[in-house]
Amino acid sequence: MQALLFAAGLGTRLKPLTDHLPKALVPVRVNNTYPERPMIEILLDKMYYSGFNHVVINVHHMADMIERFAAEYLERHSDWHMKINFSDERDLLLNTGGGIKKAGDLLDRSRPFLVHNVDIISNLDLLSFFLAHNPAECLSTLLVSERKTERYFLFDKGGRLAGWTNLKTGEVRSPFASLRAEDCQLKAFAGIHVISPEIFDKMQSWPDVFSIVDFYLSQAAGSVIRGYEIPGLRMVDIGKPESLQNITI
Repeated sequence: MQALLFAAGLGTRLKPLTDHLPKALVPVRVNNTYPERPMIEILLDKMYYSGFNHVVINVHHMADMIERFAAEYLERHSDWHMKINFSDERDLLLNTGGGIKKAGDLLDRSRPFLVHNVDIISNLDLLSFFLAHNPAECLSTLLVSERKTERYFLFDKGGRLAGWTNLKTGEVRSPFASLRAEDCQLKAFAGIHVISPEIFDKMQSWPDVFSIVDFYLSQAAGSVIRGYEIPGLRMVDIGKPESLQNITI
Protein backbone atom coordinates (compact mmCIF):
# COMPACT_ATOMS: atom_id res chain seq x y z
CA MET A 1 0.00 0.00 0.00
CA GLN A 2 1.10 3.55 -0.63
CA ALA A 3 0.76 6.88 1.13
CA LEU A 4 1.49 10.57 0.65
CA LEU A 5 2.70 12.35 3.79
CA PHE A 6 2.31 16.14 3.73
CA ALA A 7 5.42 17.59 5.39
CA ALA A 8 6.10 20.70 3.29
CA GLY A 9 4.42 23.27 5.52
CA LEU A 10 6.26 26.20 7.05
CA GLY A 11 5.04 25.38 10.56
CA THR A 12 4.30 29.02 11.35
CA ARG A 13 1.98 28.07 14.20
CA LEU A 14 4.85 26.26 15.91
CA LYS A 15 7.27 29.20 15.91
CA PRO A 16 9.87 29.70 17.32
CA LEU A 17 10.52 25.92 17.20
CA THR A 18 10.27 25.92 13.41
CA ASP A 19 12.75 28.75 12.96
CA HIS A 20 15.50 26.13 13.07
CA LEU A 21 13.60 22.87 12.58
CA PRO A 22 11.03 21.72 10.00
CA LYS A 23 7.63 21.00 11.49
CA ALA A 24 7.91 17.31 10.65
CA LEU A 25 10.96 16.96 12.90
CA VAL A 26 9.54 18.74 15.93
CA PRO A 27 9.72 16.19 18.79
CA VAL A 28 6.50 15.18 20.52
CA ARG A 29 5.56 12.84 23.33
CA VAL A 30 2.34 10.85 22.99
CA ASN A 31 0.49 9.30 25.93
CA ASN A 32 3.37 10.19 28.26
CA THR A 33 5.75 7.76 26.58
CA TYR A 34 9.48 8.49 26.47
CA PRO A 35 11.56 9.58 24.72
CA GLU A 36 10.07 12.35 22.62
CA ARG A 37 10.18 11.54 18.92
CA PRO A 38 9.79 13.59 15.72
CA MET A 39 6.17 13.58 14.62
CA ILE A 40 7.18 12.23 11.20
CA GLU A 41 8.85 9.23 12.84
CA ILE A 42 5.68 8.43 14.77
CA LEU A 43 3.66 8.49 11.55
CA LEU A 44 6.16 6.51 9.47
CA ASP A 45 6.19 3.79 12.14
CA LYS A 46 2.41 3.74 12.20
CA MET A 47 2.20 3.56 8.41
CA TYR A 48 4.66 0.68 8.21
CA TYR A 49 2.89 -1.36 10.89
CA SER A 50 -0.41 -0.68 9.10
CA GLY A 51 0.93 -2.20 5.89
CA PHE A 52 2.15 0.85 3.95
CA ASN A 53 5.52 0.05 2.39
CA HIS A 54 5.78 3.00 0.00
CA VAL A 55 5.56 6.57 1.33
CA VAL A 56 5.98 9.76 -0.66
CA ILE A 57 6.85 12.81 1.46
CA ASN A 58 6.44 16.32 0.07
CA VAL A 59 9.11 18.74 1.27
CA HIS A 60 9.75 22.49 1.18
CA HIS A 61 10.79 24.16 4.44
CA MET A 62 14.24 22.86 5.50
CA ALA A 63 13.77 19.97 3.08
CA ASP A 64 17.38 18.80 3.44
CA MET A 65 16.84 18.03 7.12
CA ILE A 66 13.79 15.88 6.39
CA GLU A 67 15.61 14.02 3.63
CA ARG A 68 18.56 13.29 5.94
CA PHE A 69 16.24 12.09 8.66
CA ALA A 70 14.45 9.76 6.22
CA ALA A 71 17.75 8.30 5.01
CA GLU A 72 18.79 7.59 8.60
CA TYR A 73 15.34 6.17 9.34
CA LEU A 74 15.56 3.74 6.43
CA GLU A 75 19.06 2.73 7.47
CA ARG A 76 17.84 1.95 11.01
CA HIS A 77 14.98 -0.11 9.56
CA SER A 78 16.70 -1.69 6.58
CA ASP A 79 14.94 -5.01 7.23
CA TRP A 80 11.56 -3.35 6.67
CA HIS A 81 12.17 -2.92 2.92
CA MET A 82 10.25 0.34 3.06
CA LYS A 83 10.46 2.78 0.15
CA ILE A 84 10.45 6.55 0.67
CA ASN A 85 10.41 9.11 -2.15
CA PHE A 86 10.35 12.89 -1.97
CA SER A 87 8.07 15.23 -3.87
CA ASP A 88 10.25 18.33 -4.04
CA GLU A 89 8.45 21.65 -3.50
CA ARG A 90 11.56 23.64 -2.55
CA ASP A 91 10.96 26.21 -5.29
CA LEU A 92 7.26 26.71 -4.63
CA LEU A 93 4.72 25.48 -2.09
CA LEU A 94 1.95 23.90 -4.12
CA ASN A 95 -0.86 23.84 -1.52
CA THR A 96 -2.77 20.65 -0.78
CA GLY A 97 -4.23 20.01 -4.23
CA GLY A 98 -1.08 20.95 -6.10
CA GLY A 99 0.95 18.80 -3.73
CA ILE A 100 -1.16 15.75 -4.55
CA LYS A 101 -0.99 16.45 -8.28
CA LYS A 102 2.83 16.71 -8.27
CA ALA A 103 3.26 13.61 -6.10
CA GLY A 104 1.39 11.59 -8.70
CA ASP A 105 4.62 11.23 -10.63
CA LEU A 106 6.00 9.16 -7.72
CA LEU A 107 2.92 7.10 -6.91
CA ASP A 108 1.55 3.98 -8.58
CA ARG A 109 -1.32 5.46 -10.58
CA SER A 110 -3.12 2.15 -10.75
CA ARG A 111 -3.79 1.97 -7.00
CA PRO A 112 -5.48 4.12 -4.32
CA PHE A 113 -3.31 6.00 -1.85
CA LEU A 114 -3.59 7.45 1.62
CA VAL A 115 -2.95 11.16 2.25
CA HIS A 116 -2.01 12.19 5.79
CA ASN A 117 -0.93 15.53 7.27
CA VAL A 118 2.27 15.20 9.28
CA ASP A 119 0.92 17.28 12.17
CA ILE A 120 -2.10 15.07 12.88
CA ILE A 121 -1.68 12.49 15.64
CA SER A 122 -4.62 10.15 16.22
CA ASN A 123 -5.74 6.70 17.31
CA LEU A 124 -7.02 6.02 13.77
CA ASP A 125 -6.62 2.47 12.50
CA LEU A 126 -5.02 3.38 9.17
CA LEU A 127 -5.53 -0.03 7.59
CA SER A 128 -9.24 -0.19 8.40
CA PHE A 129 -9.76 3.34 7.12
CA PHE A 130 -7.85 2.60 3.93
CA LEU A 131 -9.86 -0.57 3.27
CA ALA A 132 -13.12 1.32 3.87
CA HIS A 133 -12.49 3.23 0.64
CA ASN A 134 -14.09 1.68 -2.44
CA PRO A 135 -12.23 2.95 -5.52
CA ALA A 136 -14.91 1.52 -7.81
CA GLU A 137 -17.49 3.85 -6.28
CA CYS A 138 -15.66 6.82 -4.75
CA LEU A 139 -13.15 9.35 -5.94
CA SER A 140 -12.14 10.00 -2.34
CA THR A 141 -13.02 9.04 1.22
CA LEU A 142 -12.48 11.82 3.77
CA LEU A 143 -11.96 11.24 7.47
CA VAL A 144 -14.33 13.63 9.22
CA SER A 145 -15.52 14.34 12.74
CA GLU A 146 -17.83 16.64 14.70
CA ARG A 147 -14.89 18.68 15.99
CA LYS A 148 -15.70 22.34 16.66
CA THR A 149 -14.28 24.67 14.04
CA GLU A 150 -15.41 27.53 11.81
CA ARG A 151 -15.15 25.71 8.48
CA TYR A 152 -17.02 22.53 7.65
CA PHE A 153 -17.67 20.26 4.72
CA LEU A 154 -21.36 19.75 4.04
CA PHE A 155 -22.60 16.22 3.39
CA ASP A 156 -26.04 15.03 2.28
CA LYS A 157 -27.96 12.44 4.26
CA GLY A 158 -26.16 9.65 2.39
CA GLY A 159 -22.75 10.96 3.45
CA ARG A 160 -21.82 12.37 0.04
CA LEU A 161 -19.98 15.68 -0.19
CA ALA A 162 -22.33 18.46 -1.20
CA GLY A 163 -20.58 21.69 -0.23
CA TRP A 164 -18.54 23.71 2.25
CA THR A 165 -19.33 26.47 4.70
CA ASN A 166 -17.61 29.03 6.91
CA LEU A 167 -19.84 29.57 9.92
CA LYS A 168 -18.05 32.76 10.93
CA THR A 169 -18.65 34.53 7.62
CA GLY A 170 -21.79 32.66 6.57
CA GLU A 171 -20.21 31.71 3.24
CA VAL A 172 -21.56 28.56 1.57
CA ARG A 173 -19.96 26.99 -1.51
CA SER A 174 -21.54 24.17 -3.45
CA PRO A 175 -21.94 22.89 -7.02
CA PHE A 176 -25.64 22.40 -6.19
CA ALA A 177 -27.51 25.69 -6.60
CA SER A 178 -30.43 24.65 -4.38
CA LEU A 179 -28.29 23.39 -1.49
CA ARG A 180 -29.21 24.64 1.96
CA ALA A 181 -26.58 24.24 4.65
CA GLU A 182 -29.23 23.61 7.30
CA ASP A 183 -30.30 20.45 5.43
CA CYS A 184 -26.77 19.01 5.52
CA GLN A 185 -24.51 17.27 7.98
CA LEU A 186 -21.65 19.55 9.04
CA LYS A 187 -18.39 17.67 9.50
CA ALA A 188 -14.83 18.84 10.10
CA PHE A 189 -12.21 17.43 7.75
CA ALA A 190 -9.35 15.74 9.58
CA GLY A 191 -6.63 16.13 6.92
CA ILE A 192 -6.59 12.38 6.27
CA HIS A 193 -8.14 10.88 3.12
CA VAL A 194 -7.92 7.94 0.74
CA ILE A 195 -7.93 8.80 -2.94
CA SER A 196 -8.57 6.79 -6.09
CA PRO A 197 -5.91 7.08 -8.82
CA GLU A 198 -8.38 8.52 -11.34
CA ILE A 199 -7.97 11.82 -9.51
CA PHE A 200 -4.81 12.55 -11.50
CA ASP A 201 -6.70 12.63 -14.80
CA LYS A 202 -9.23 15.00 -13.28
CA MET A 203 -6.44 17.25 -11.98
CA GLN A 204 -4.63 17.44 -15.30
CA SER A 205 -6.09 20.81 -16.33
CA TRP A 206 -5.64 22.37 -12.90
CA PRO A 207 -2.76 24.79 -12.22
CA ASP A 208 0.35 23.91 -10.23
CA VAL A 209 -0.94 25.55 -7.04
CA PHE A 210 -4.46 24.87 -5.73
CA SER A 211 -6.39 23.71 -2.69
CA ILE A 212 -7.76 20.21 -2.42
CA VAL A 213 -10.90 21.73 -0.88
CA ASP A 214 -11.49 23.77 -4.05
CA PHE A 215 -10.86 20.68 -6.16
CA TYR A 216 -13.23 18.46 -4.18
CA LEU A 217 -16.00 21.05 -4.40
CA SER A 218 -15.51 21.26 -8.17
CA GLN A 219 -15.88 17.47 -8.45
CA ALA A 220 -18.69 16.88 -5.95
CA ALA A 221 -21.51 17.00 -8.51
CA GLY A 222 -19.94 14.49 -10.89
CA SER A 223 -17.94 12.23 -8.56
CA VAL A 224 -18.72 10.54 -5.28
CA ILE A 225 -16.65 11.98 -2.42
CA ARG A 226 -17.69 10.50 0.89
CA GLY A 227 -17.23 11.49 4.49
CA TYR A 228 -16.19 8.72 6.85
CA GLU A 229 -16.72 9.16 10.58
CA ILE A 230 -15.25 6.78 13.15
CA PRO A 231 -16.79 6.46 16.63
CA GLY A 232 -14.21 6.99 19.34
CA LEU A 233 -11.75 8.80 17.09
CA ARG A 234 -9.25 10.79 19.13
CA MET A 235 -7.13 13.24 17.23
CA VAL A 236 -4.73 16.08 17.98
CA ASP A 237 -3.86 18.77 15.45
CA ILE A 238 -0.40 19.86 16.57
CA GLY A 239 -0.74 23.58 16.05
CA LYS A 240 1.04 25.49 18.78
CA PRO A 241 4.07 24.81 21.00
CA GLU A 242 1.82 24.32 24.03
CA SER A 243 -0.06 21.55 22.22
CA LEU A 244 3.14 19.48 22.25
CA GLN A 245 3.24 19.19 26.03
CA ASN A 246 0.44 16.72 26.61
CA ILE A 247 -0.66 14.70 23.59
CA THR A 248 -3.11 12.03 24.64
CA ILE A 249 -4.91 9.84 22.14
